[in-house]
Amino acid sequence: MSQSPFRQLPSVSDLLNVGSLQAALAKRGHDAVTAALRQELDRIRQRIPLGAILDGELHPEQIAQRVVDQLDRDLRPRLRPVINATGIVLHTNLGRAPIAEEAATAAMEAARGYLNLELDLDTGKRSSRQNPIREWLGRLTGAESATVVNNNAAATVIALRALCQGREVIVSRGQLIEIGGSFRIPDIMAVSGAILREVGTTNITRLSDYEKAITPNTAALLRVHTSNYRISGFTESVSLSELVGLGNQHGLKVIDDIGSGALINFQRFGFEGEPVAKACIAAGADLVLFSGDKLLGGPQAGILAGKRAWIEQIERDPLMRAFRCDKMTLAALEATLRIYLHEEAALREIPVLRLLSTSLEELKKRAEAMGERLRTIKTLAAIEITEDVAYVGGGSLPDQQMKTWVVVVTPRDCSDADFAQRLRLGTPAVMARVREGKILLDVRTIFPEQEDILIGALAAAAGKNGRL
Repeated sequence: MSQSPFRQLPSVSDLLNVGSLQAALAKRGHDAVTAALRQELDRIRQRIPLGAILDGELHPEQIAQRVVDQLDRDLRPRLRPVINATGIVLHTNLGRAPIAEEAATAAMEAARGYLNLELDLDTGKRSSRQNPIREWLGRLTGAESATVVNNNAAATVIALRALCQGREVIVSRGQLIEIGGSFRIPDIMAVSGAILREVGTTNITRLSDYEKAITPNTAALLRVHTSNYRISGFTESVSLSELVGLGNQHGLKVIDDIGSGALINFQRFGFEGEPVAKACIAAGADLVLFSGDKLLGGPQAGILAGKRAWIEQIERDPLMRAFRCDKMTLAALEATLRIYLHEEAALREIPVLRLLSTSLEELKKRAEAMGERLRTIKTLAAIEITEDVAYVGGGSLPDQQMKTWVVVVTPRDCSDADFAQRLRLGTPAVMARVREGKILLDVRTIFPEQEDILIGALAAAAGKNGRL
């Protein structure tokens, strides 16, 4: 008479002596491993009455390995590296700008040790964490001073709160944008305590509209760059130089929120209409606000550059402590800004600029080479190479495309959605475009050093035969 399957189950104490679980105990701890063992044994007990064939599943080594695999799945990081094959350079859901190697190293060094964050090494006395950033931003933008907070929305809030609280700020209706996460400029202004005064219409705002709206309670004129949309056709807007002239005439501050934060002219990449911080300072803006993790290509930050008196007033606001950046962000941002001191080096070393400047010929060559390698994977039905379009993304240059080359993959044994899910759940995770039953891999946003592991990820996804 054969032994009952229930009696064949090893005990928890016996399983804890298996070699692979000994290693798991050292890594995960006794409680986590024991709980996972009990869950696996309960799963087996539930299957036995259902007539499940358990050949091999009851061996201690097999049980131990399944428990180790489950622990690895359950306890793996929720934030993981992703290969961006979407062609969107500043993909908000993928963390926007990848930072330069020098910036990443600076952040790591700051994180794992001590640094002179608020210490003047010459005098041994306390200093401001903003001083290093202030120096480089002054050199790059021509501003008298600068300071940094944790994102551009925070920069807008603290600038309006510190300089305009309880007073009116005039802005064109056509510039009352909504940024990511359903945050709207009017809501941000309301939080600051400044009073919004809208002028003009969605498509037409003239200088006379601003001038008519000025009252004794007016504190500033605000220009907001419409980074994430464009109005075309019958339109009219007021230039920054015109606003500055009006502000000077009436003794009003002019605040220019340029959004994406270009430190160089993006016309070199074929993109028009993106303001450059240095030019805005030169045009006379009292304060220029912009992001660190978009076109600048650095870590998430909100940068305020402009007149020294206004920067000092902003830094005295109590909210500044809540909005300030940590040591890792400041270290990464300083490293990024230092790279910009040599523009040609910035084009080579800052990933966003490098991705945007990669030639179409090089992209085609890489796509063809990748396609040849993928054709050796027999579980993929078809591989094609074709020209397509990519986007900057991240709320920047919304209506301007750039040419690119993509590798088009047709899965053999599953739908495009299923295959895309396999890629997302793989190691590494891969984000691709899905179109008409096919998977598109845009080489513009795939780093050359990622190509080998991307091929492996595709082969693994193609070999799953329906298993996730």
